[in-house]
Amino acid sequence: MSTTDRAPVVFIVDDDDAVRTSLGLLLKAHHIKSVAYASAADLLAAHDPQLPGCALVDIRMPGMSGLELQEELNRRGAIVPVIFITGHGDVPMVVQAMRQGAFDFLQKPFREEDLLPRIERAIARDRENRQLLREQDQIRTRFESLTPRERQVLKLVTGGQPNKVMAAELGVSQRTVEIHRAHLMEKMGASSLAHLVRMEMSLGSSQ
Repeated sequence: MSTTDRAPVVFIVDDDDAVRTSLGLLLKAHHIKSVAYASAADLLAAHDPQLPGCALVDIRMPGMSGLELQEELNRRGAIVPVIFITGHGDVPMVVQAMRQGAFDFLQKPFREEDLLPRIERAIARDRENRQLLREQDQIRTRFESLTPRERQVLKLVTGGQPNKVMAAELGVSQRTVEIHRAHLMEKMGASSLAHLVRMEMSLGSSQ
């Protein structure tokens, strides 16, 4: 089974065994798969970044805090959305977490009807992010299949240069430019010039 076919998982990270158990049972009752960890270190040791889902993390834990866990996940390039479980005195930490890309937070004590919609939105966001990454990987693979000349033409085409100007700059005929242009459009899978421009922009510094 490919990673894209896997069911989303909610990664519960809380040092309180009762909280982990109750959250796991709640999610199971709603047919949502979950895996629980007693510490941030336990999650980091076992986490597979290819698994889709979201993380439900207590912001205050002994050892590595939830905030430090988020920072480490960011360093590792993990894209799983993080929902923090917070106490009344955690506002400064929550602000910092949101600045660092936390998806949402939930203050204790919380209700089932407050938790489940947040988890659903986080899983949807994760799905969107992973689809975007797959598309970017496909675009990069297509770009790498272009010849050096086709890459030159791509840069000129997306820069708005007409065929006549491109031909003069490259020292070739307009017909040759048209052929290169047709080939790169086909290789990139571009349906229009606007589509080609968007793909070229998404490549960014990878060129």
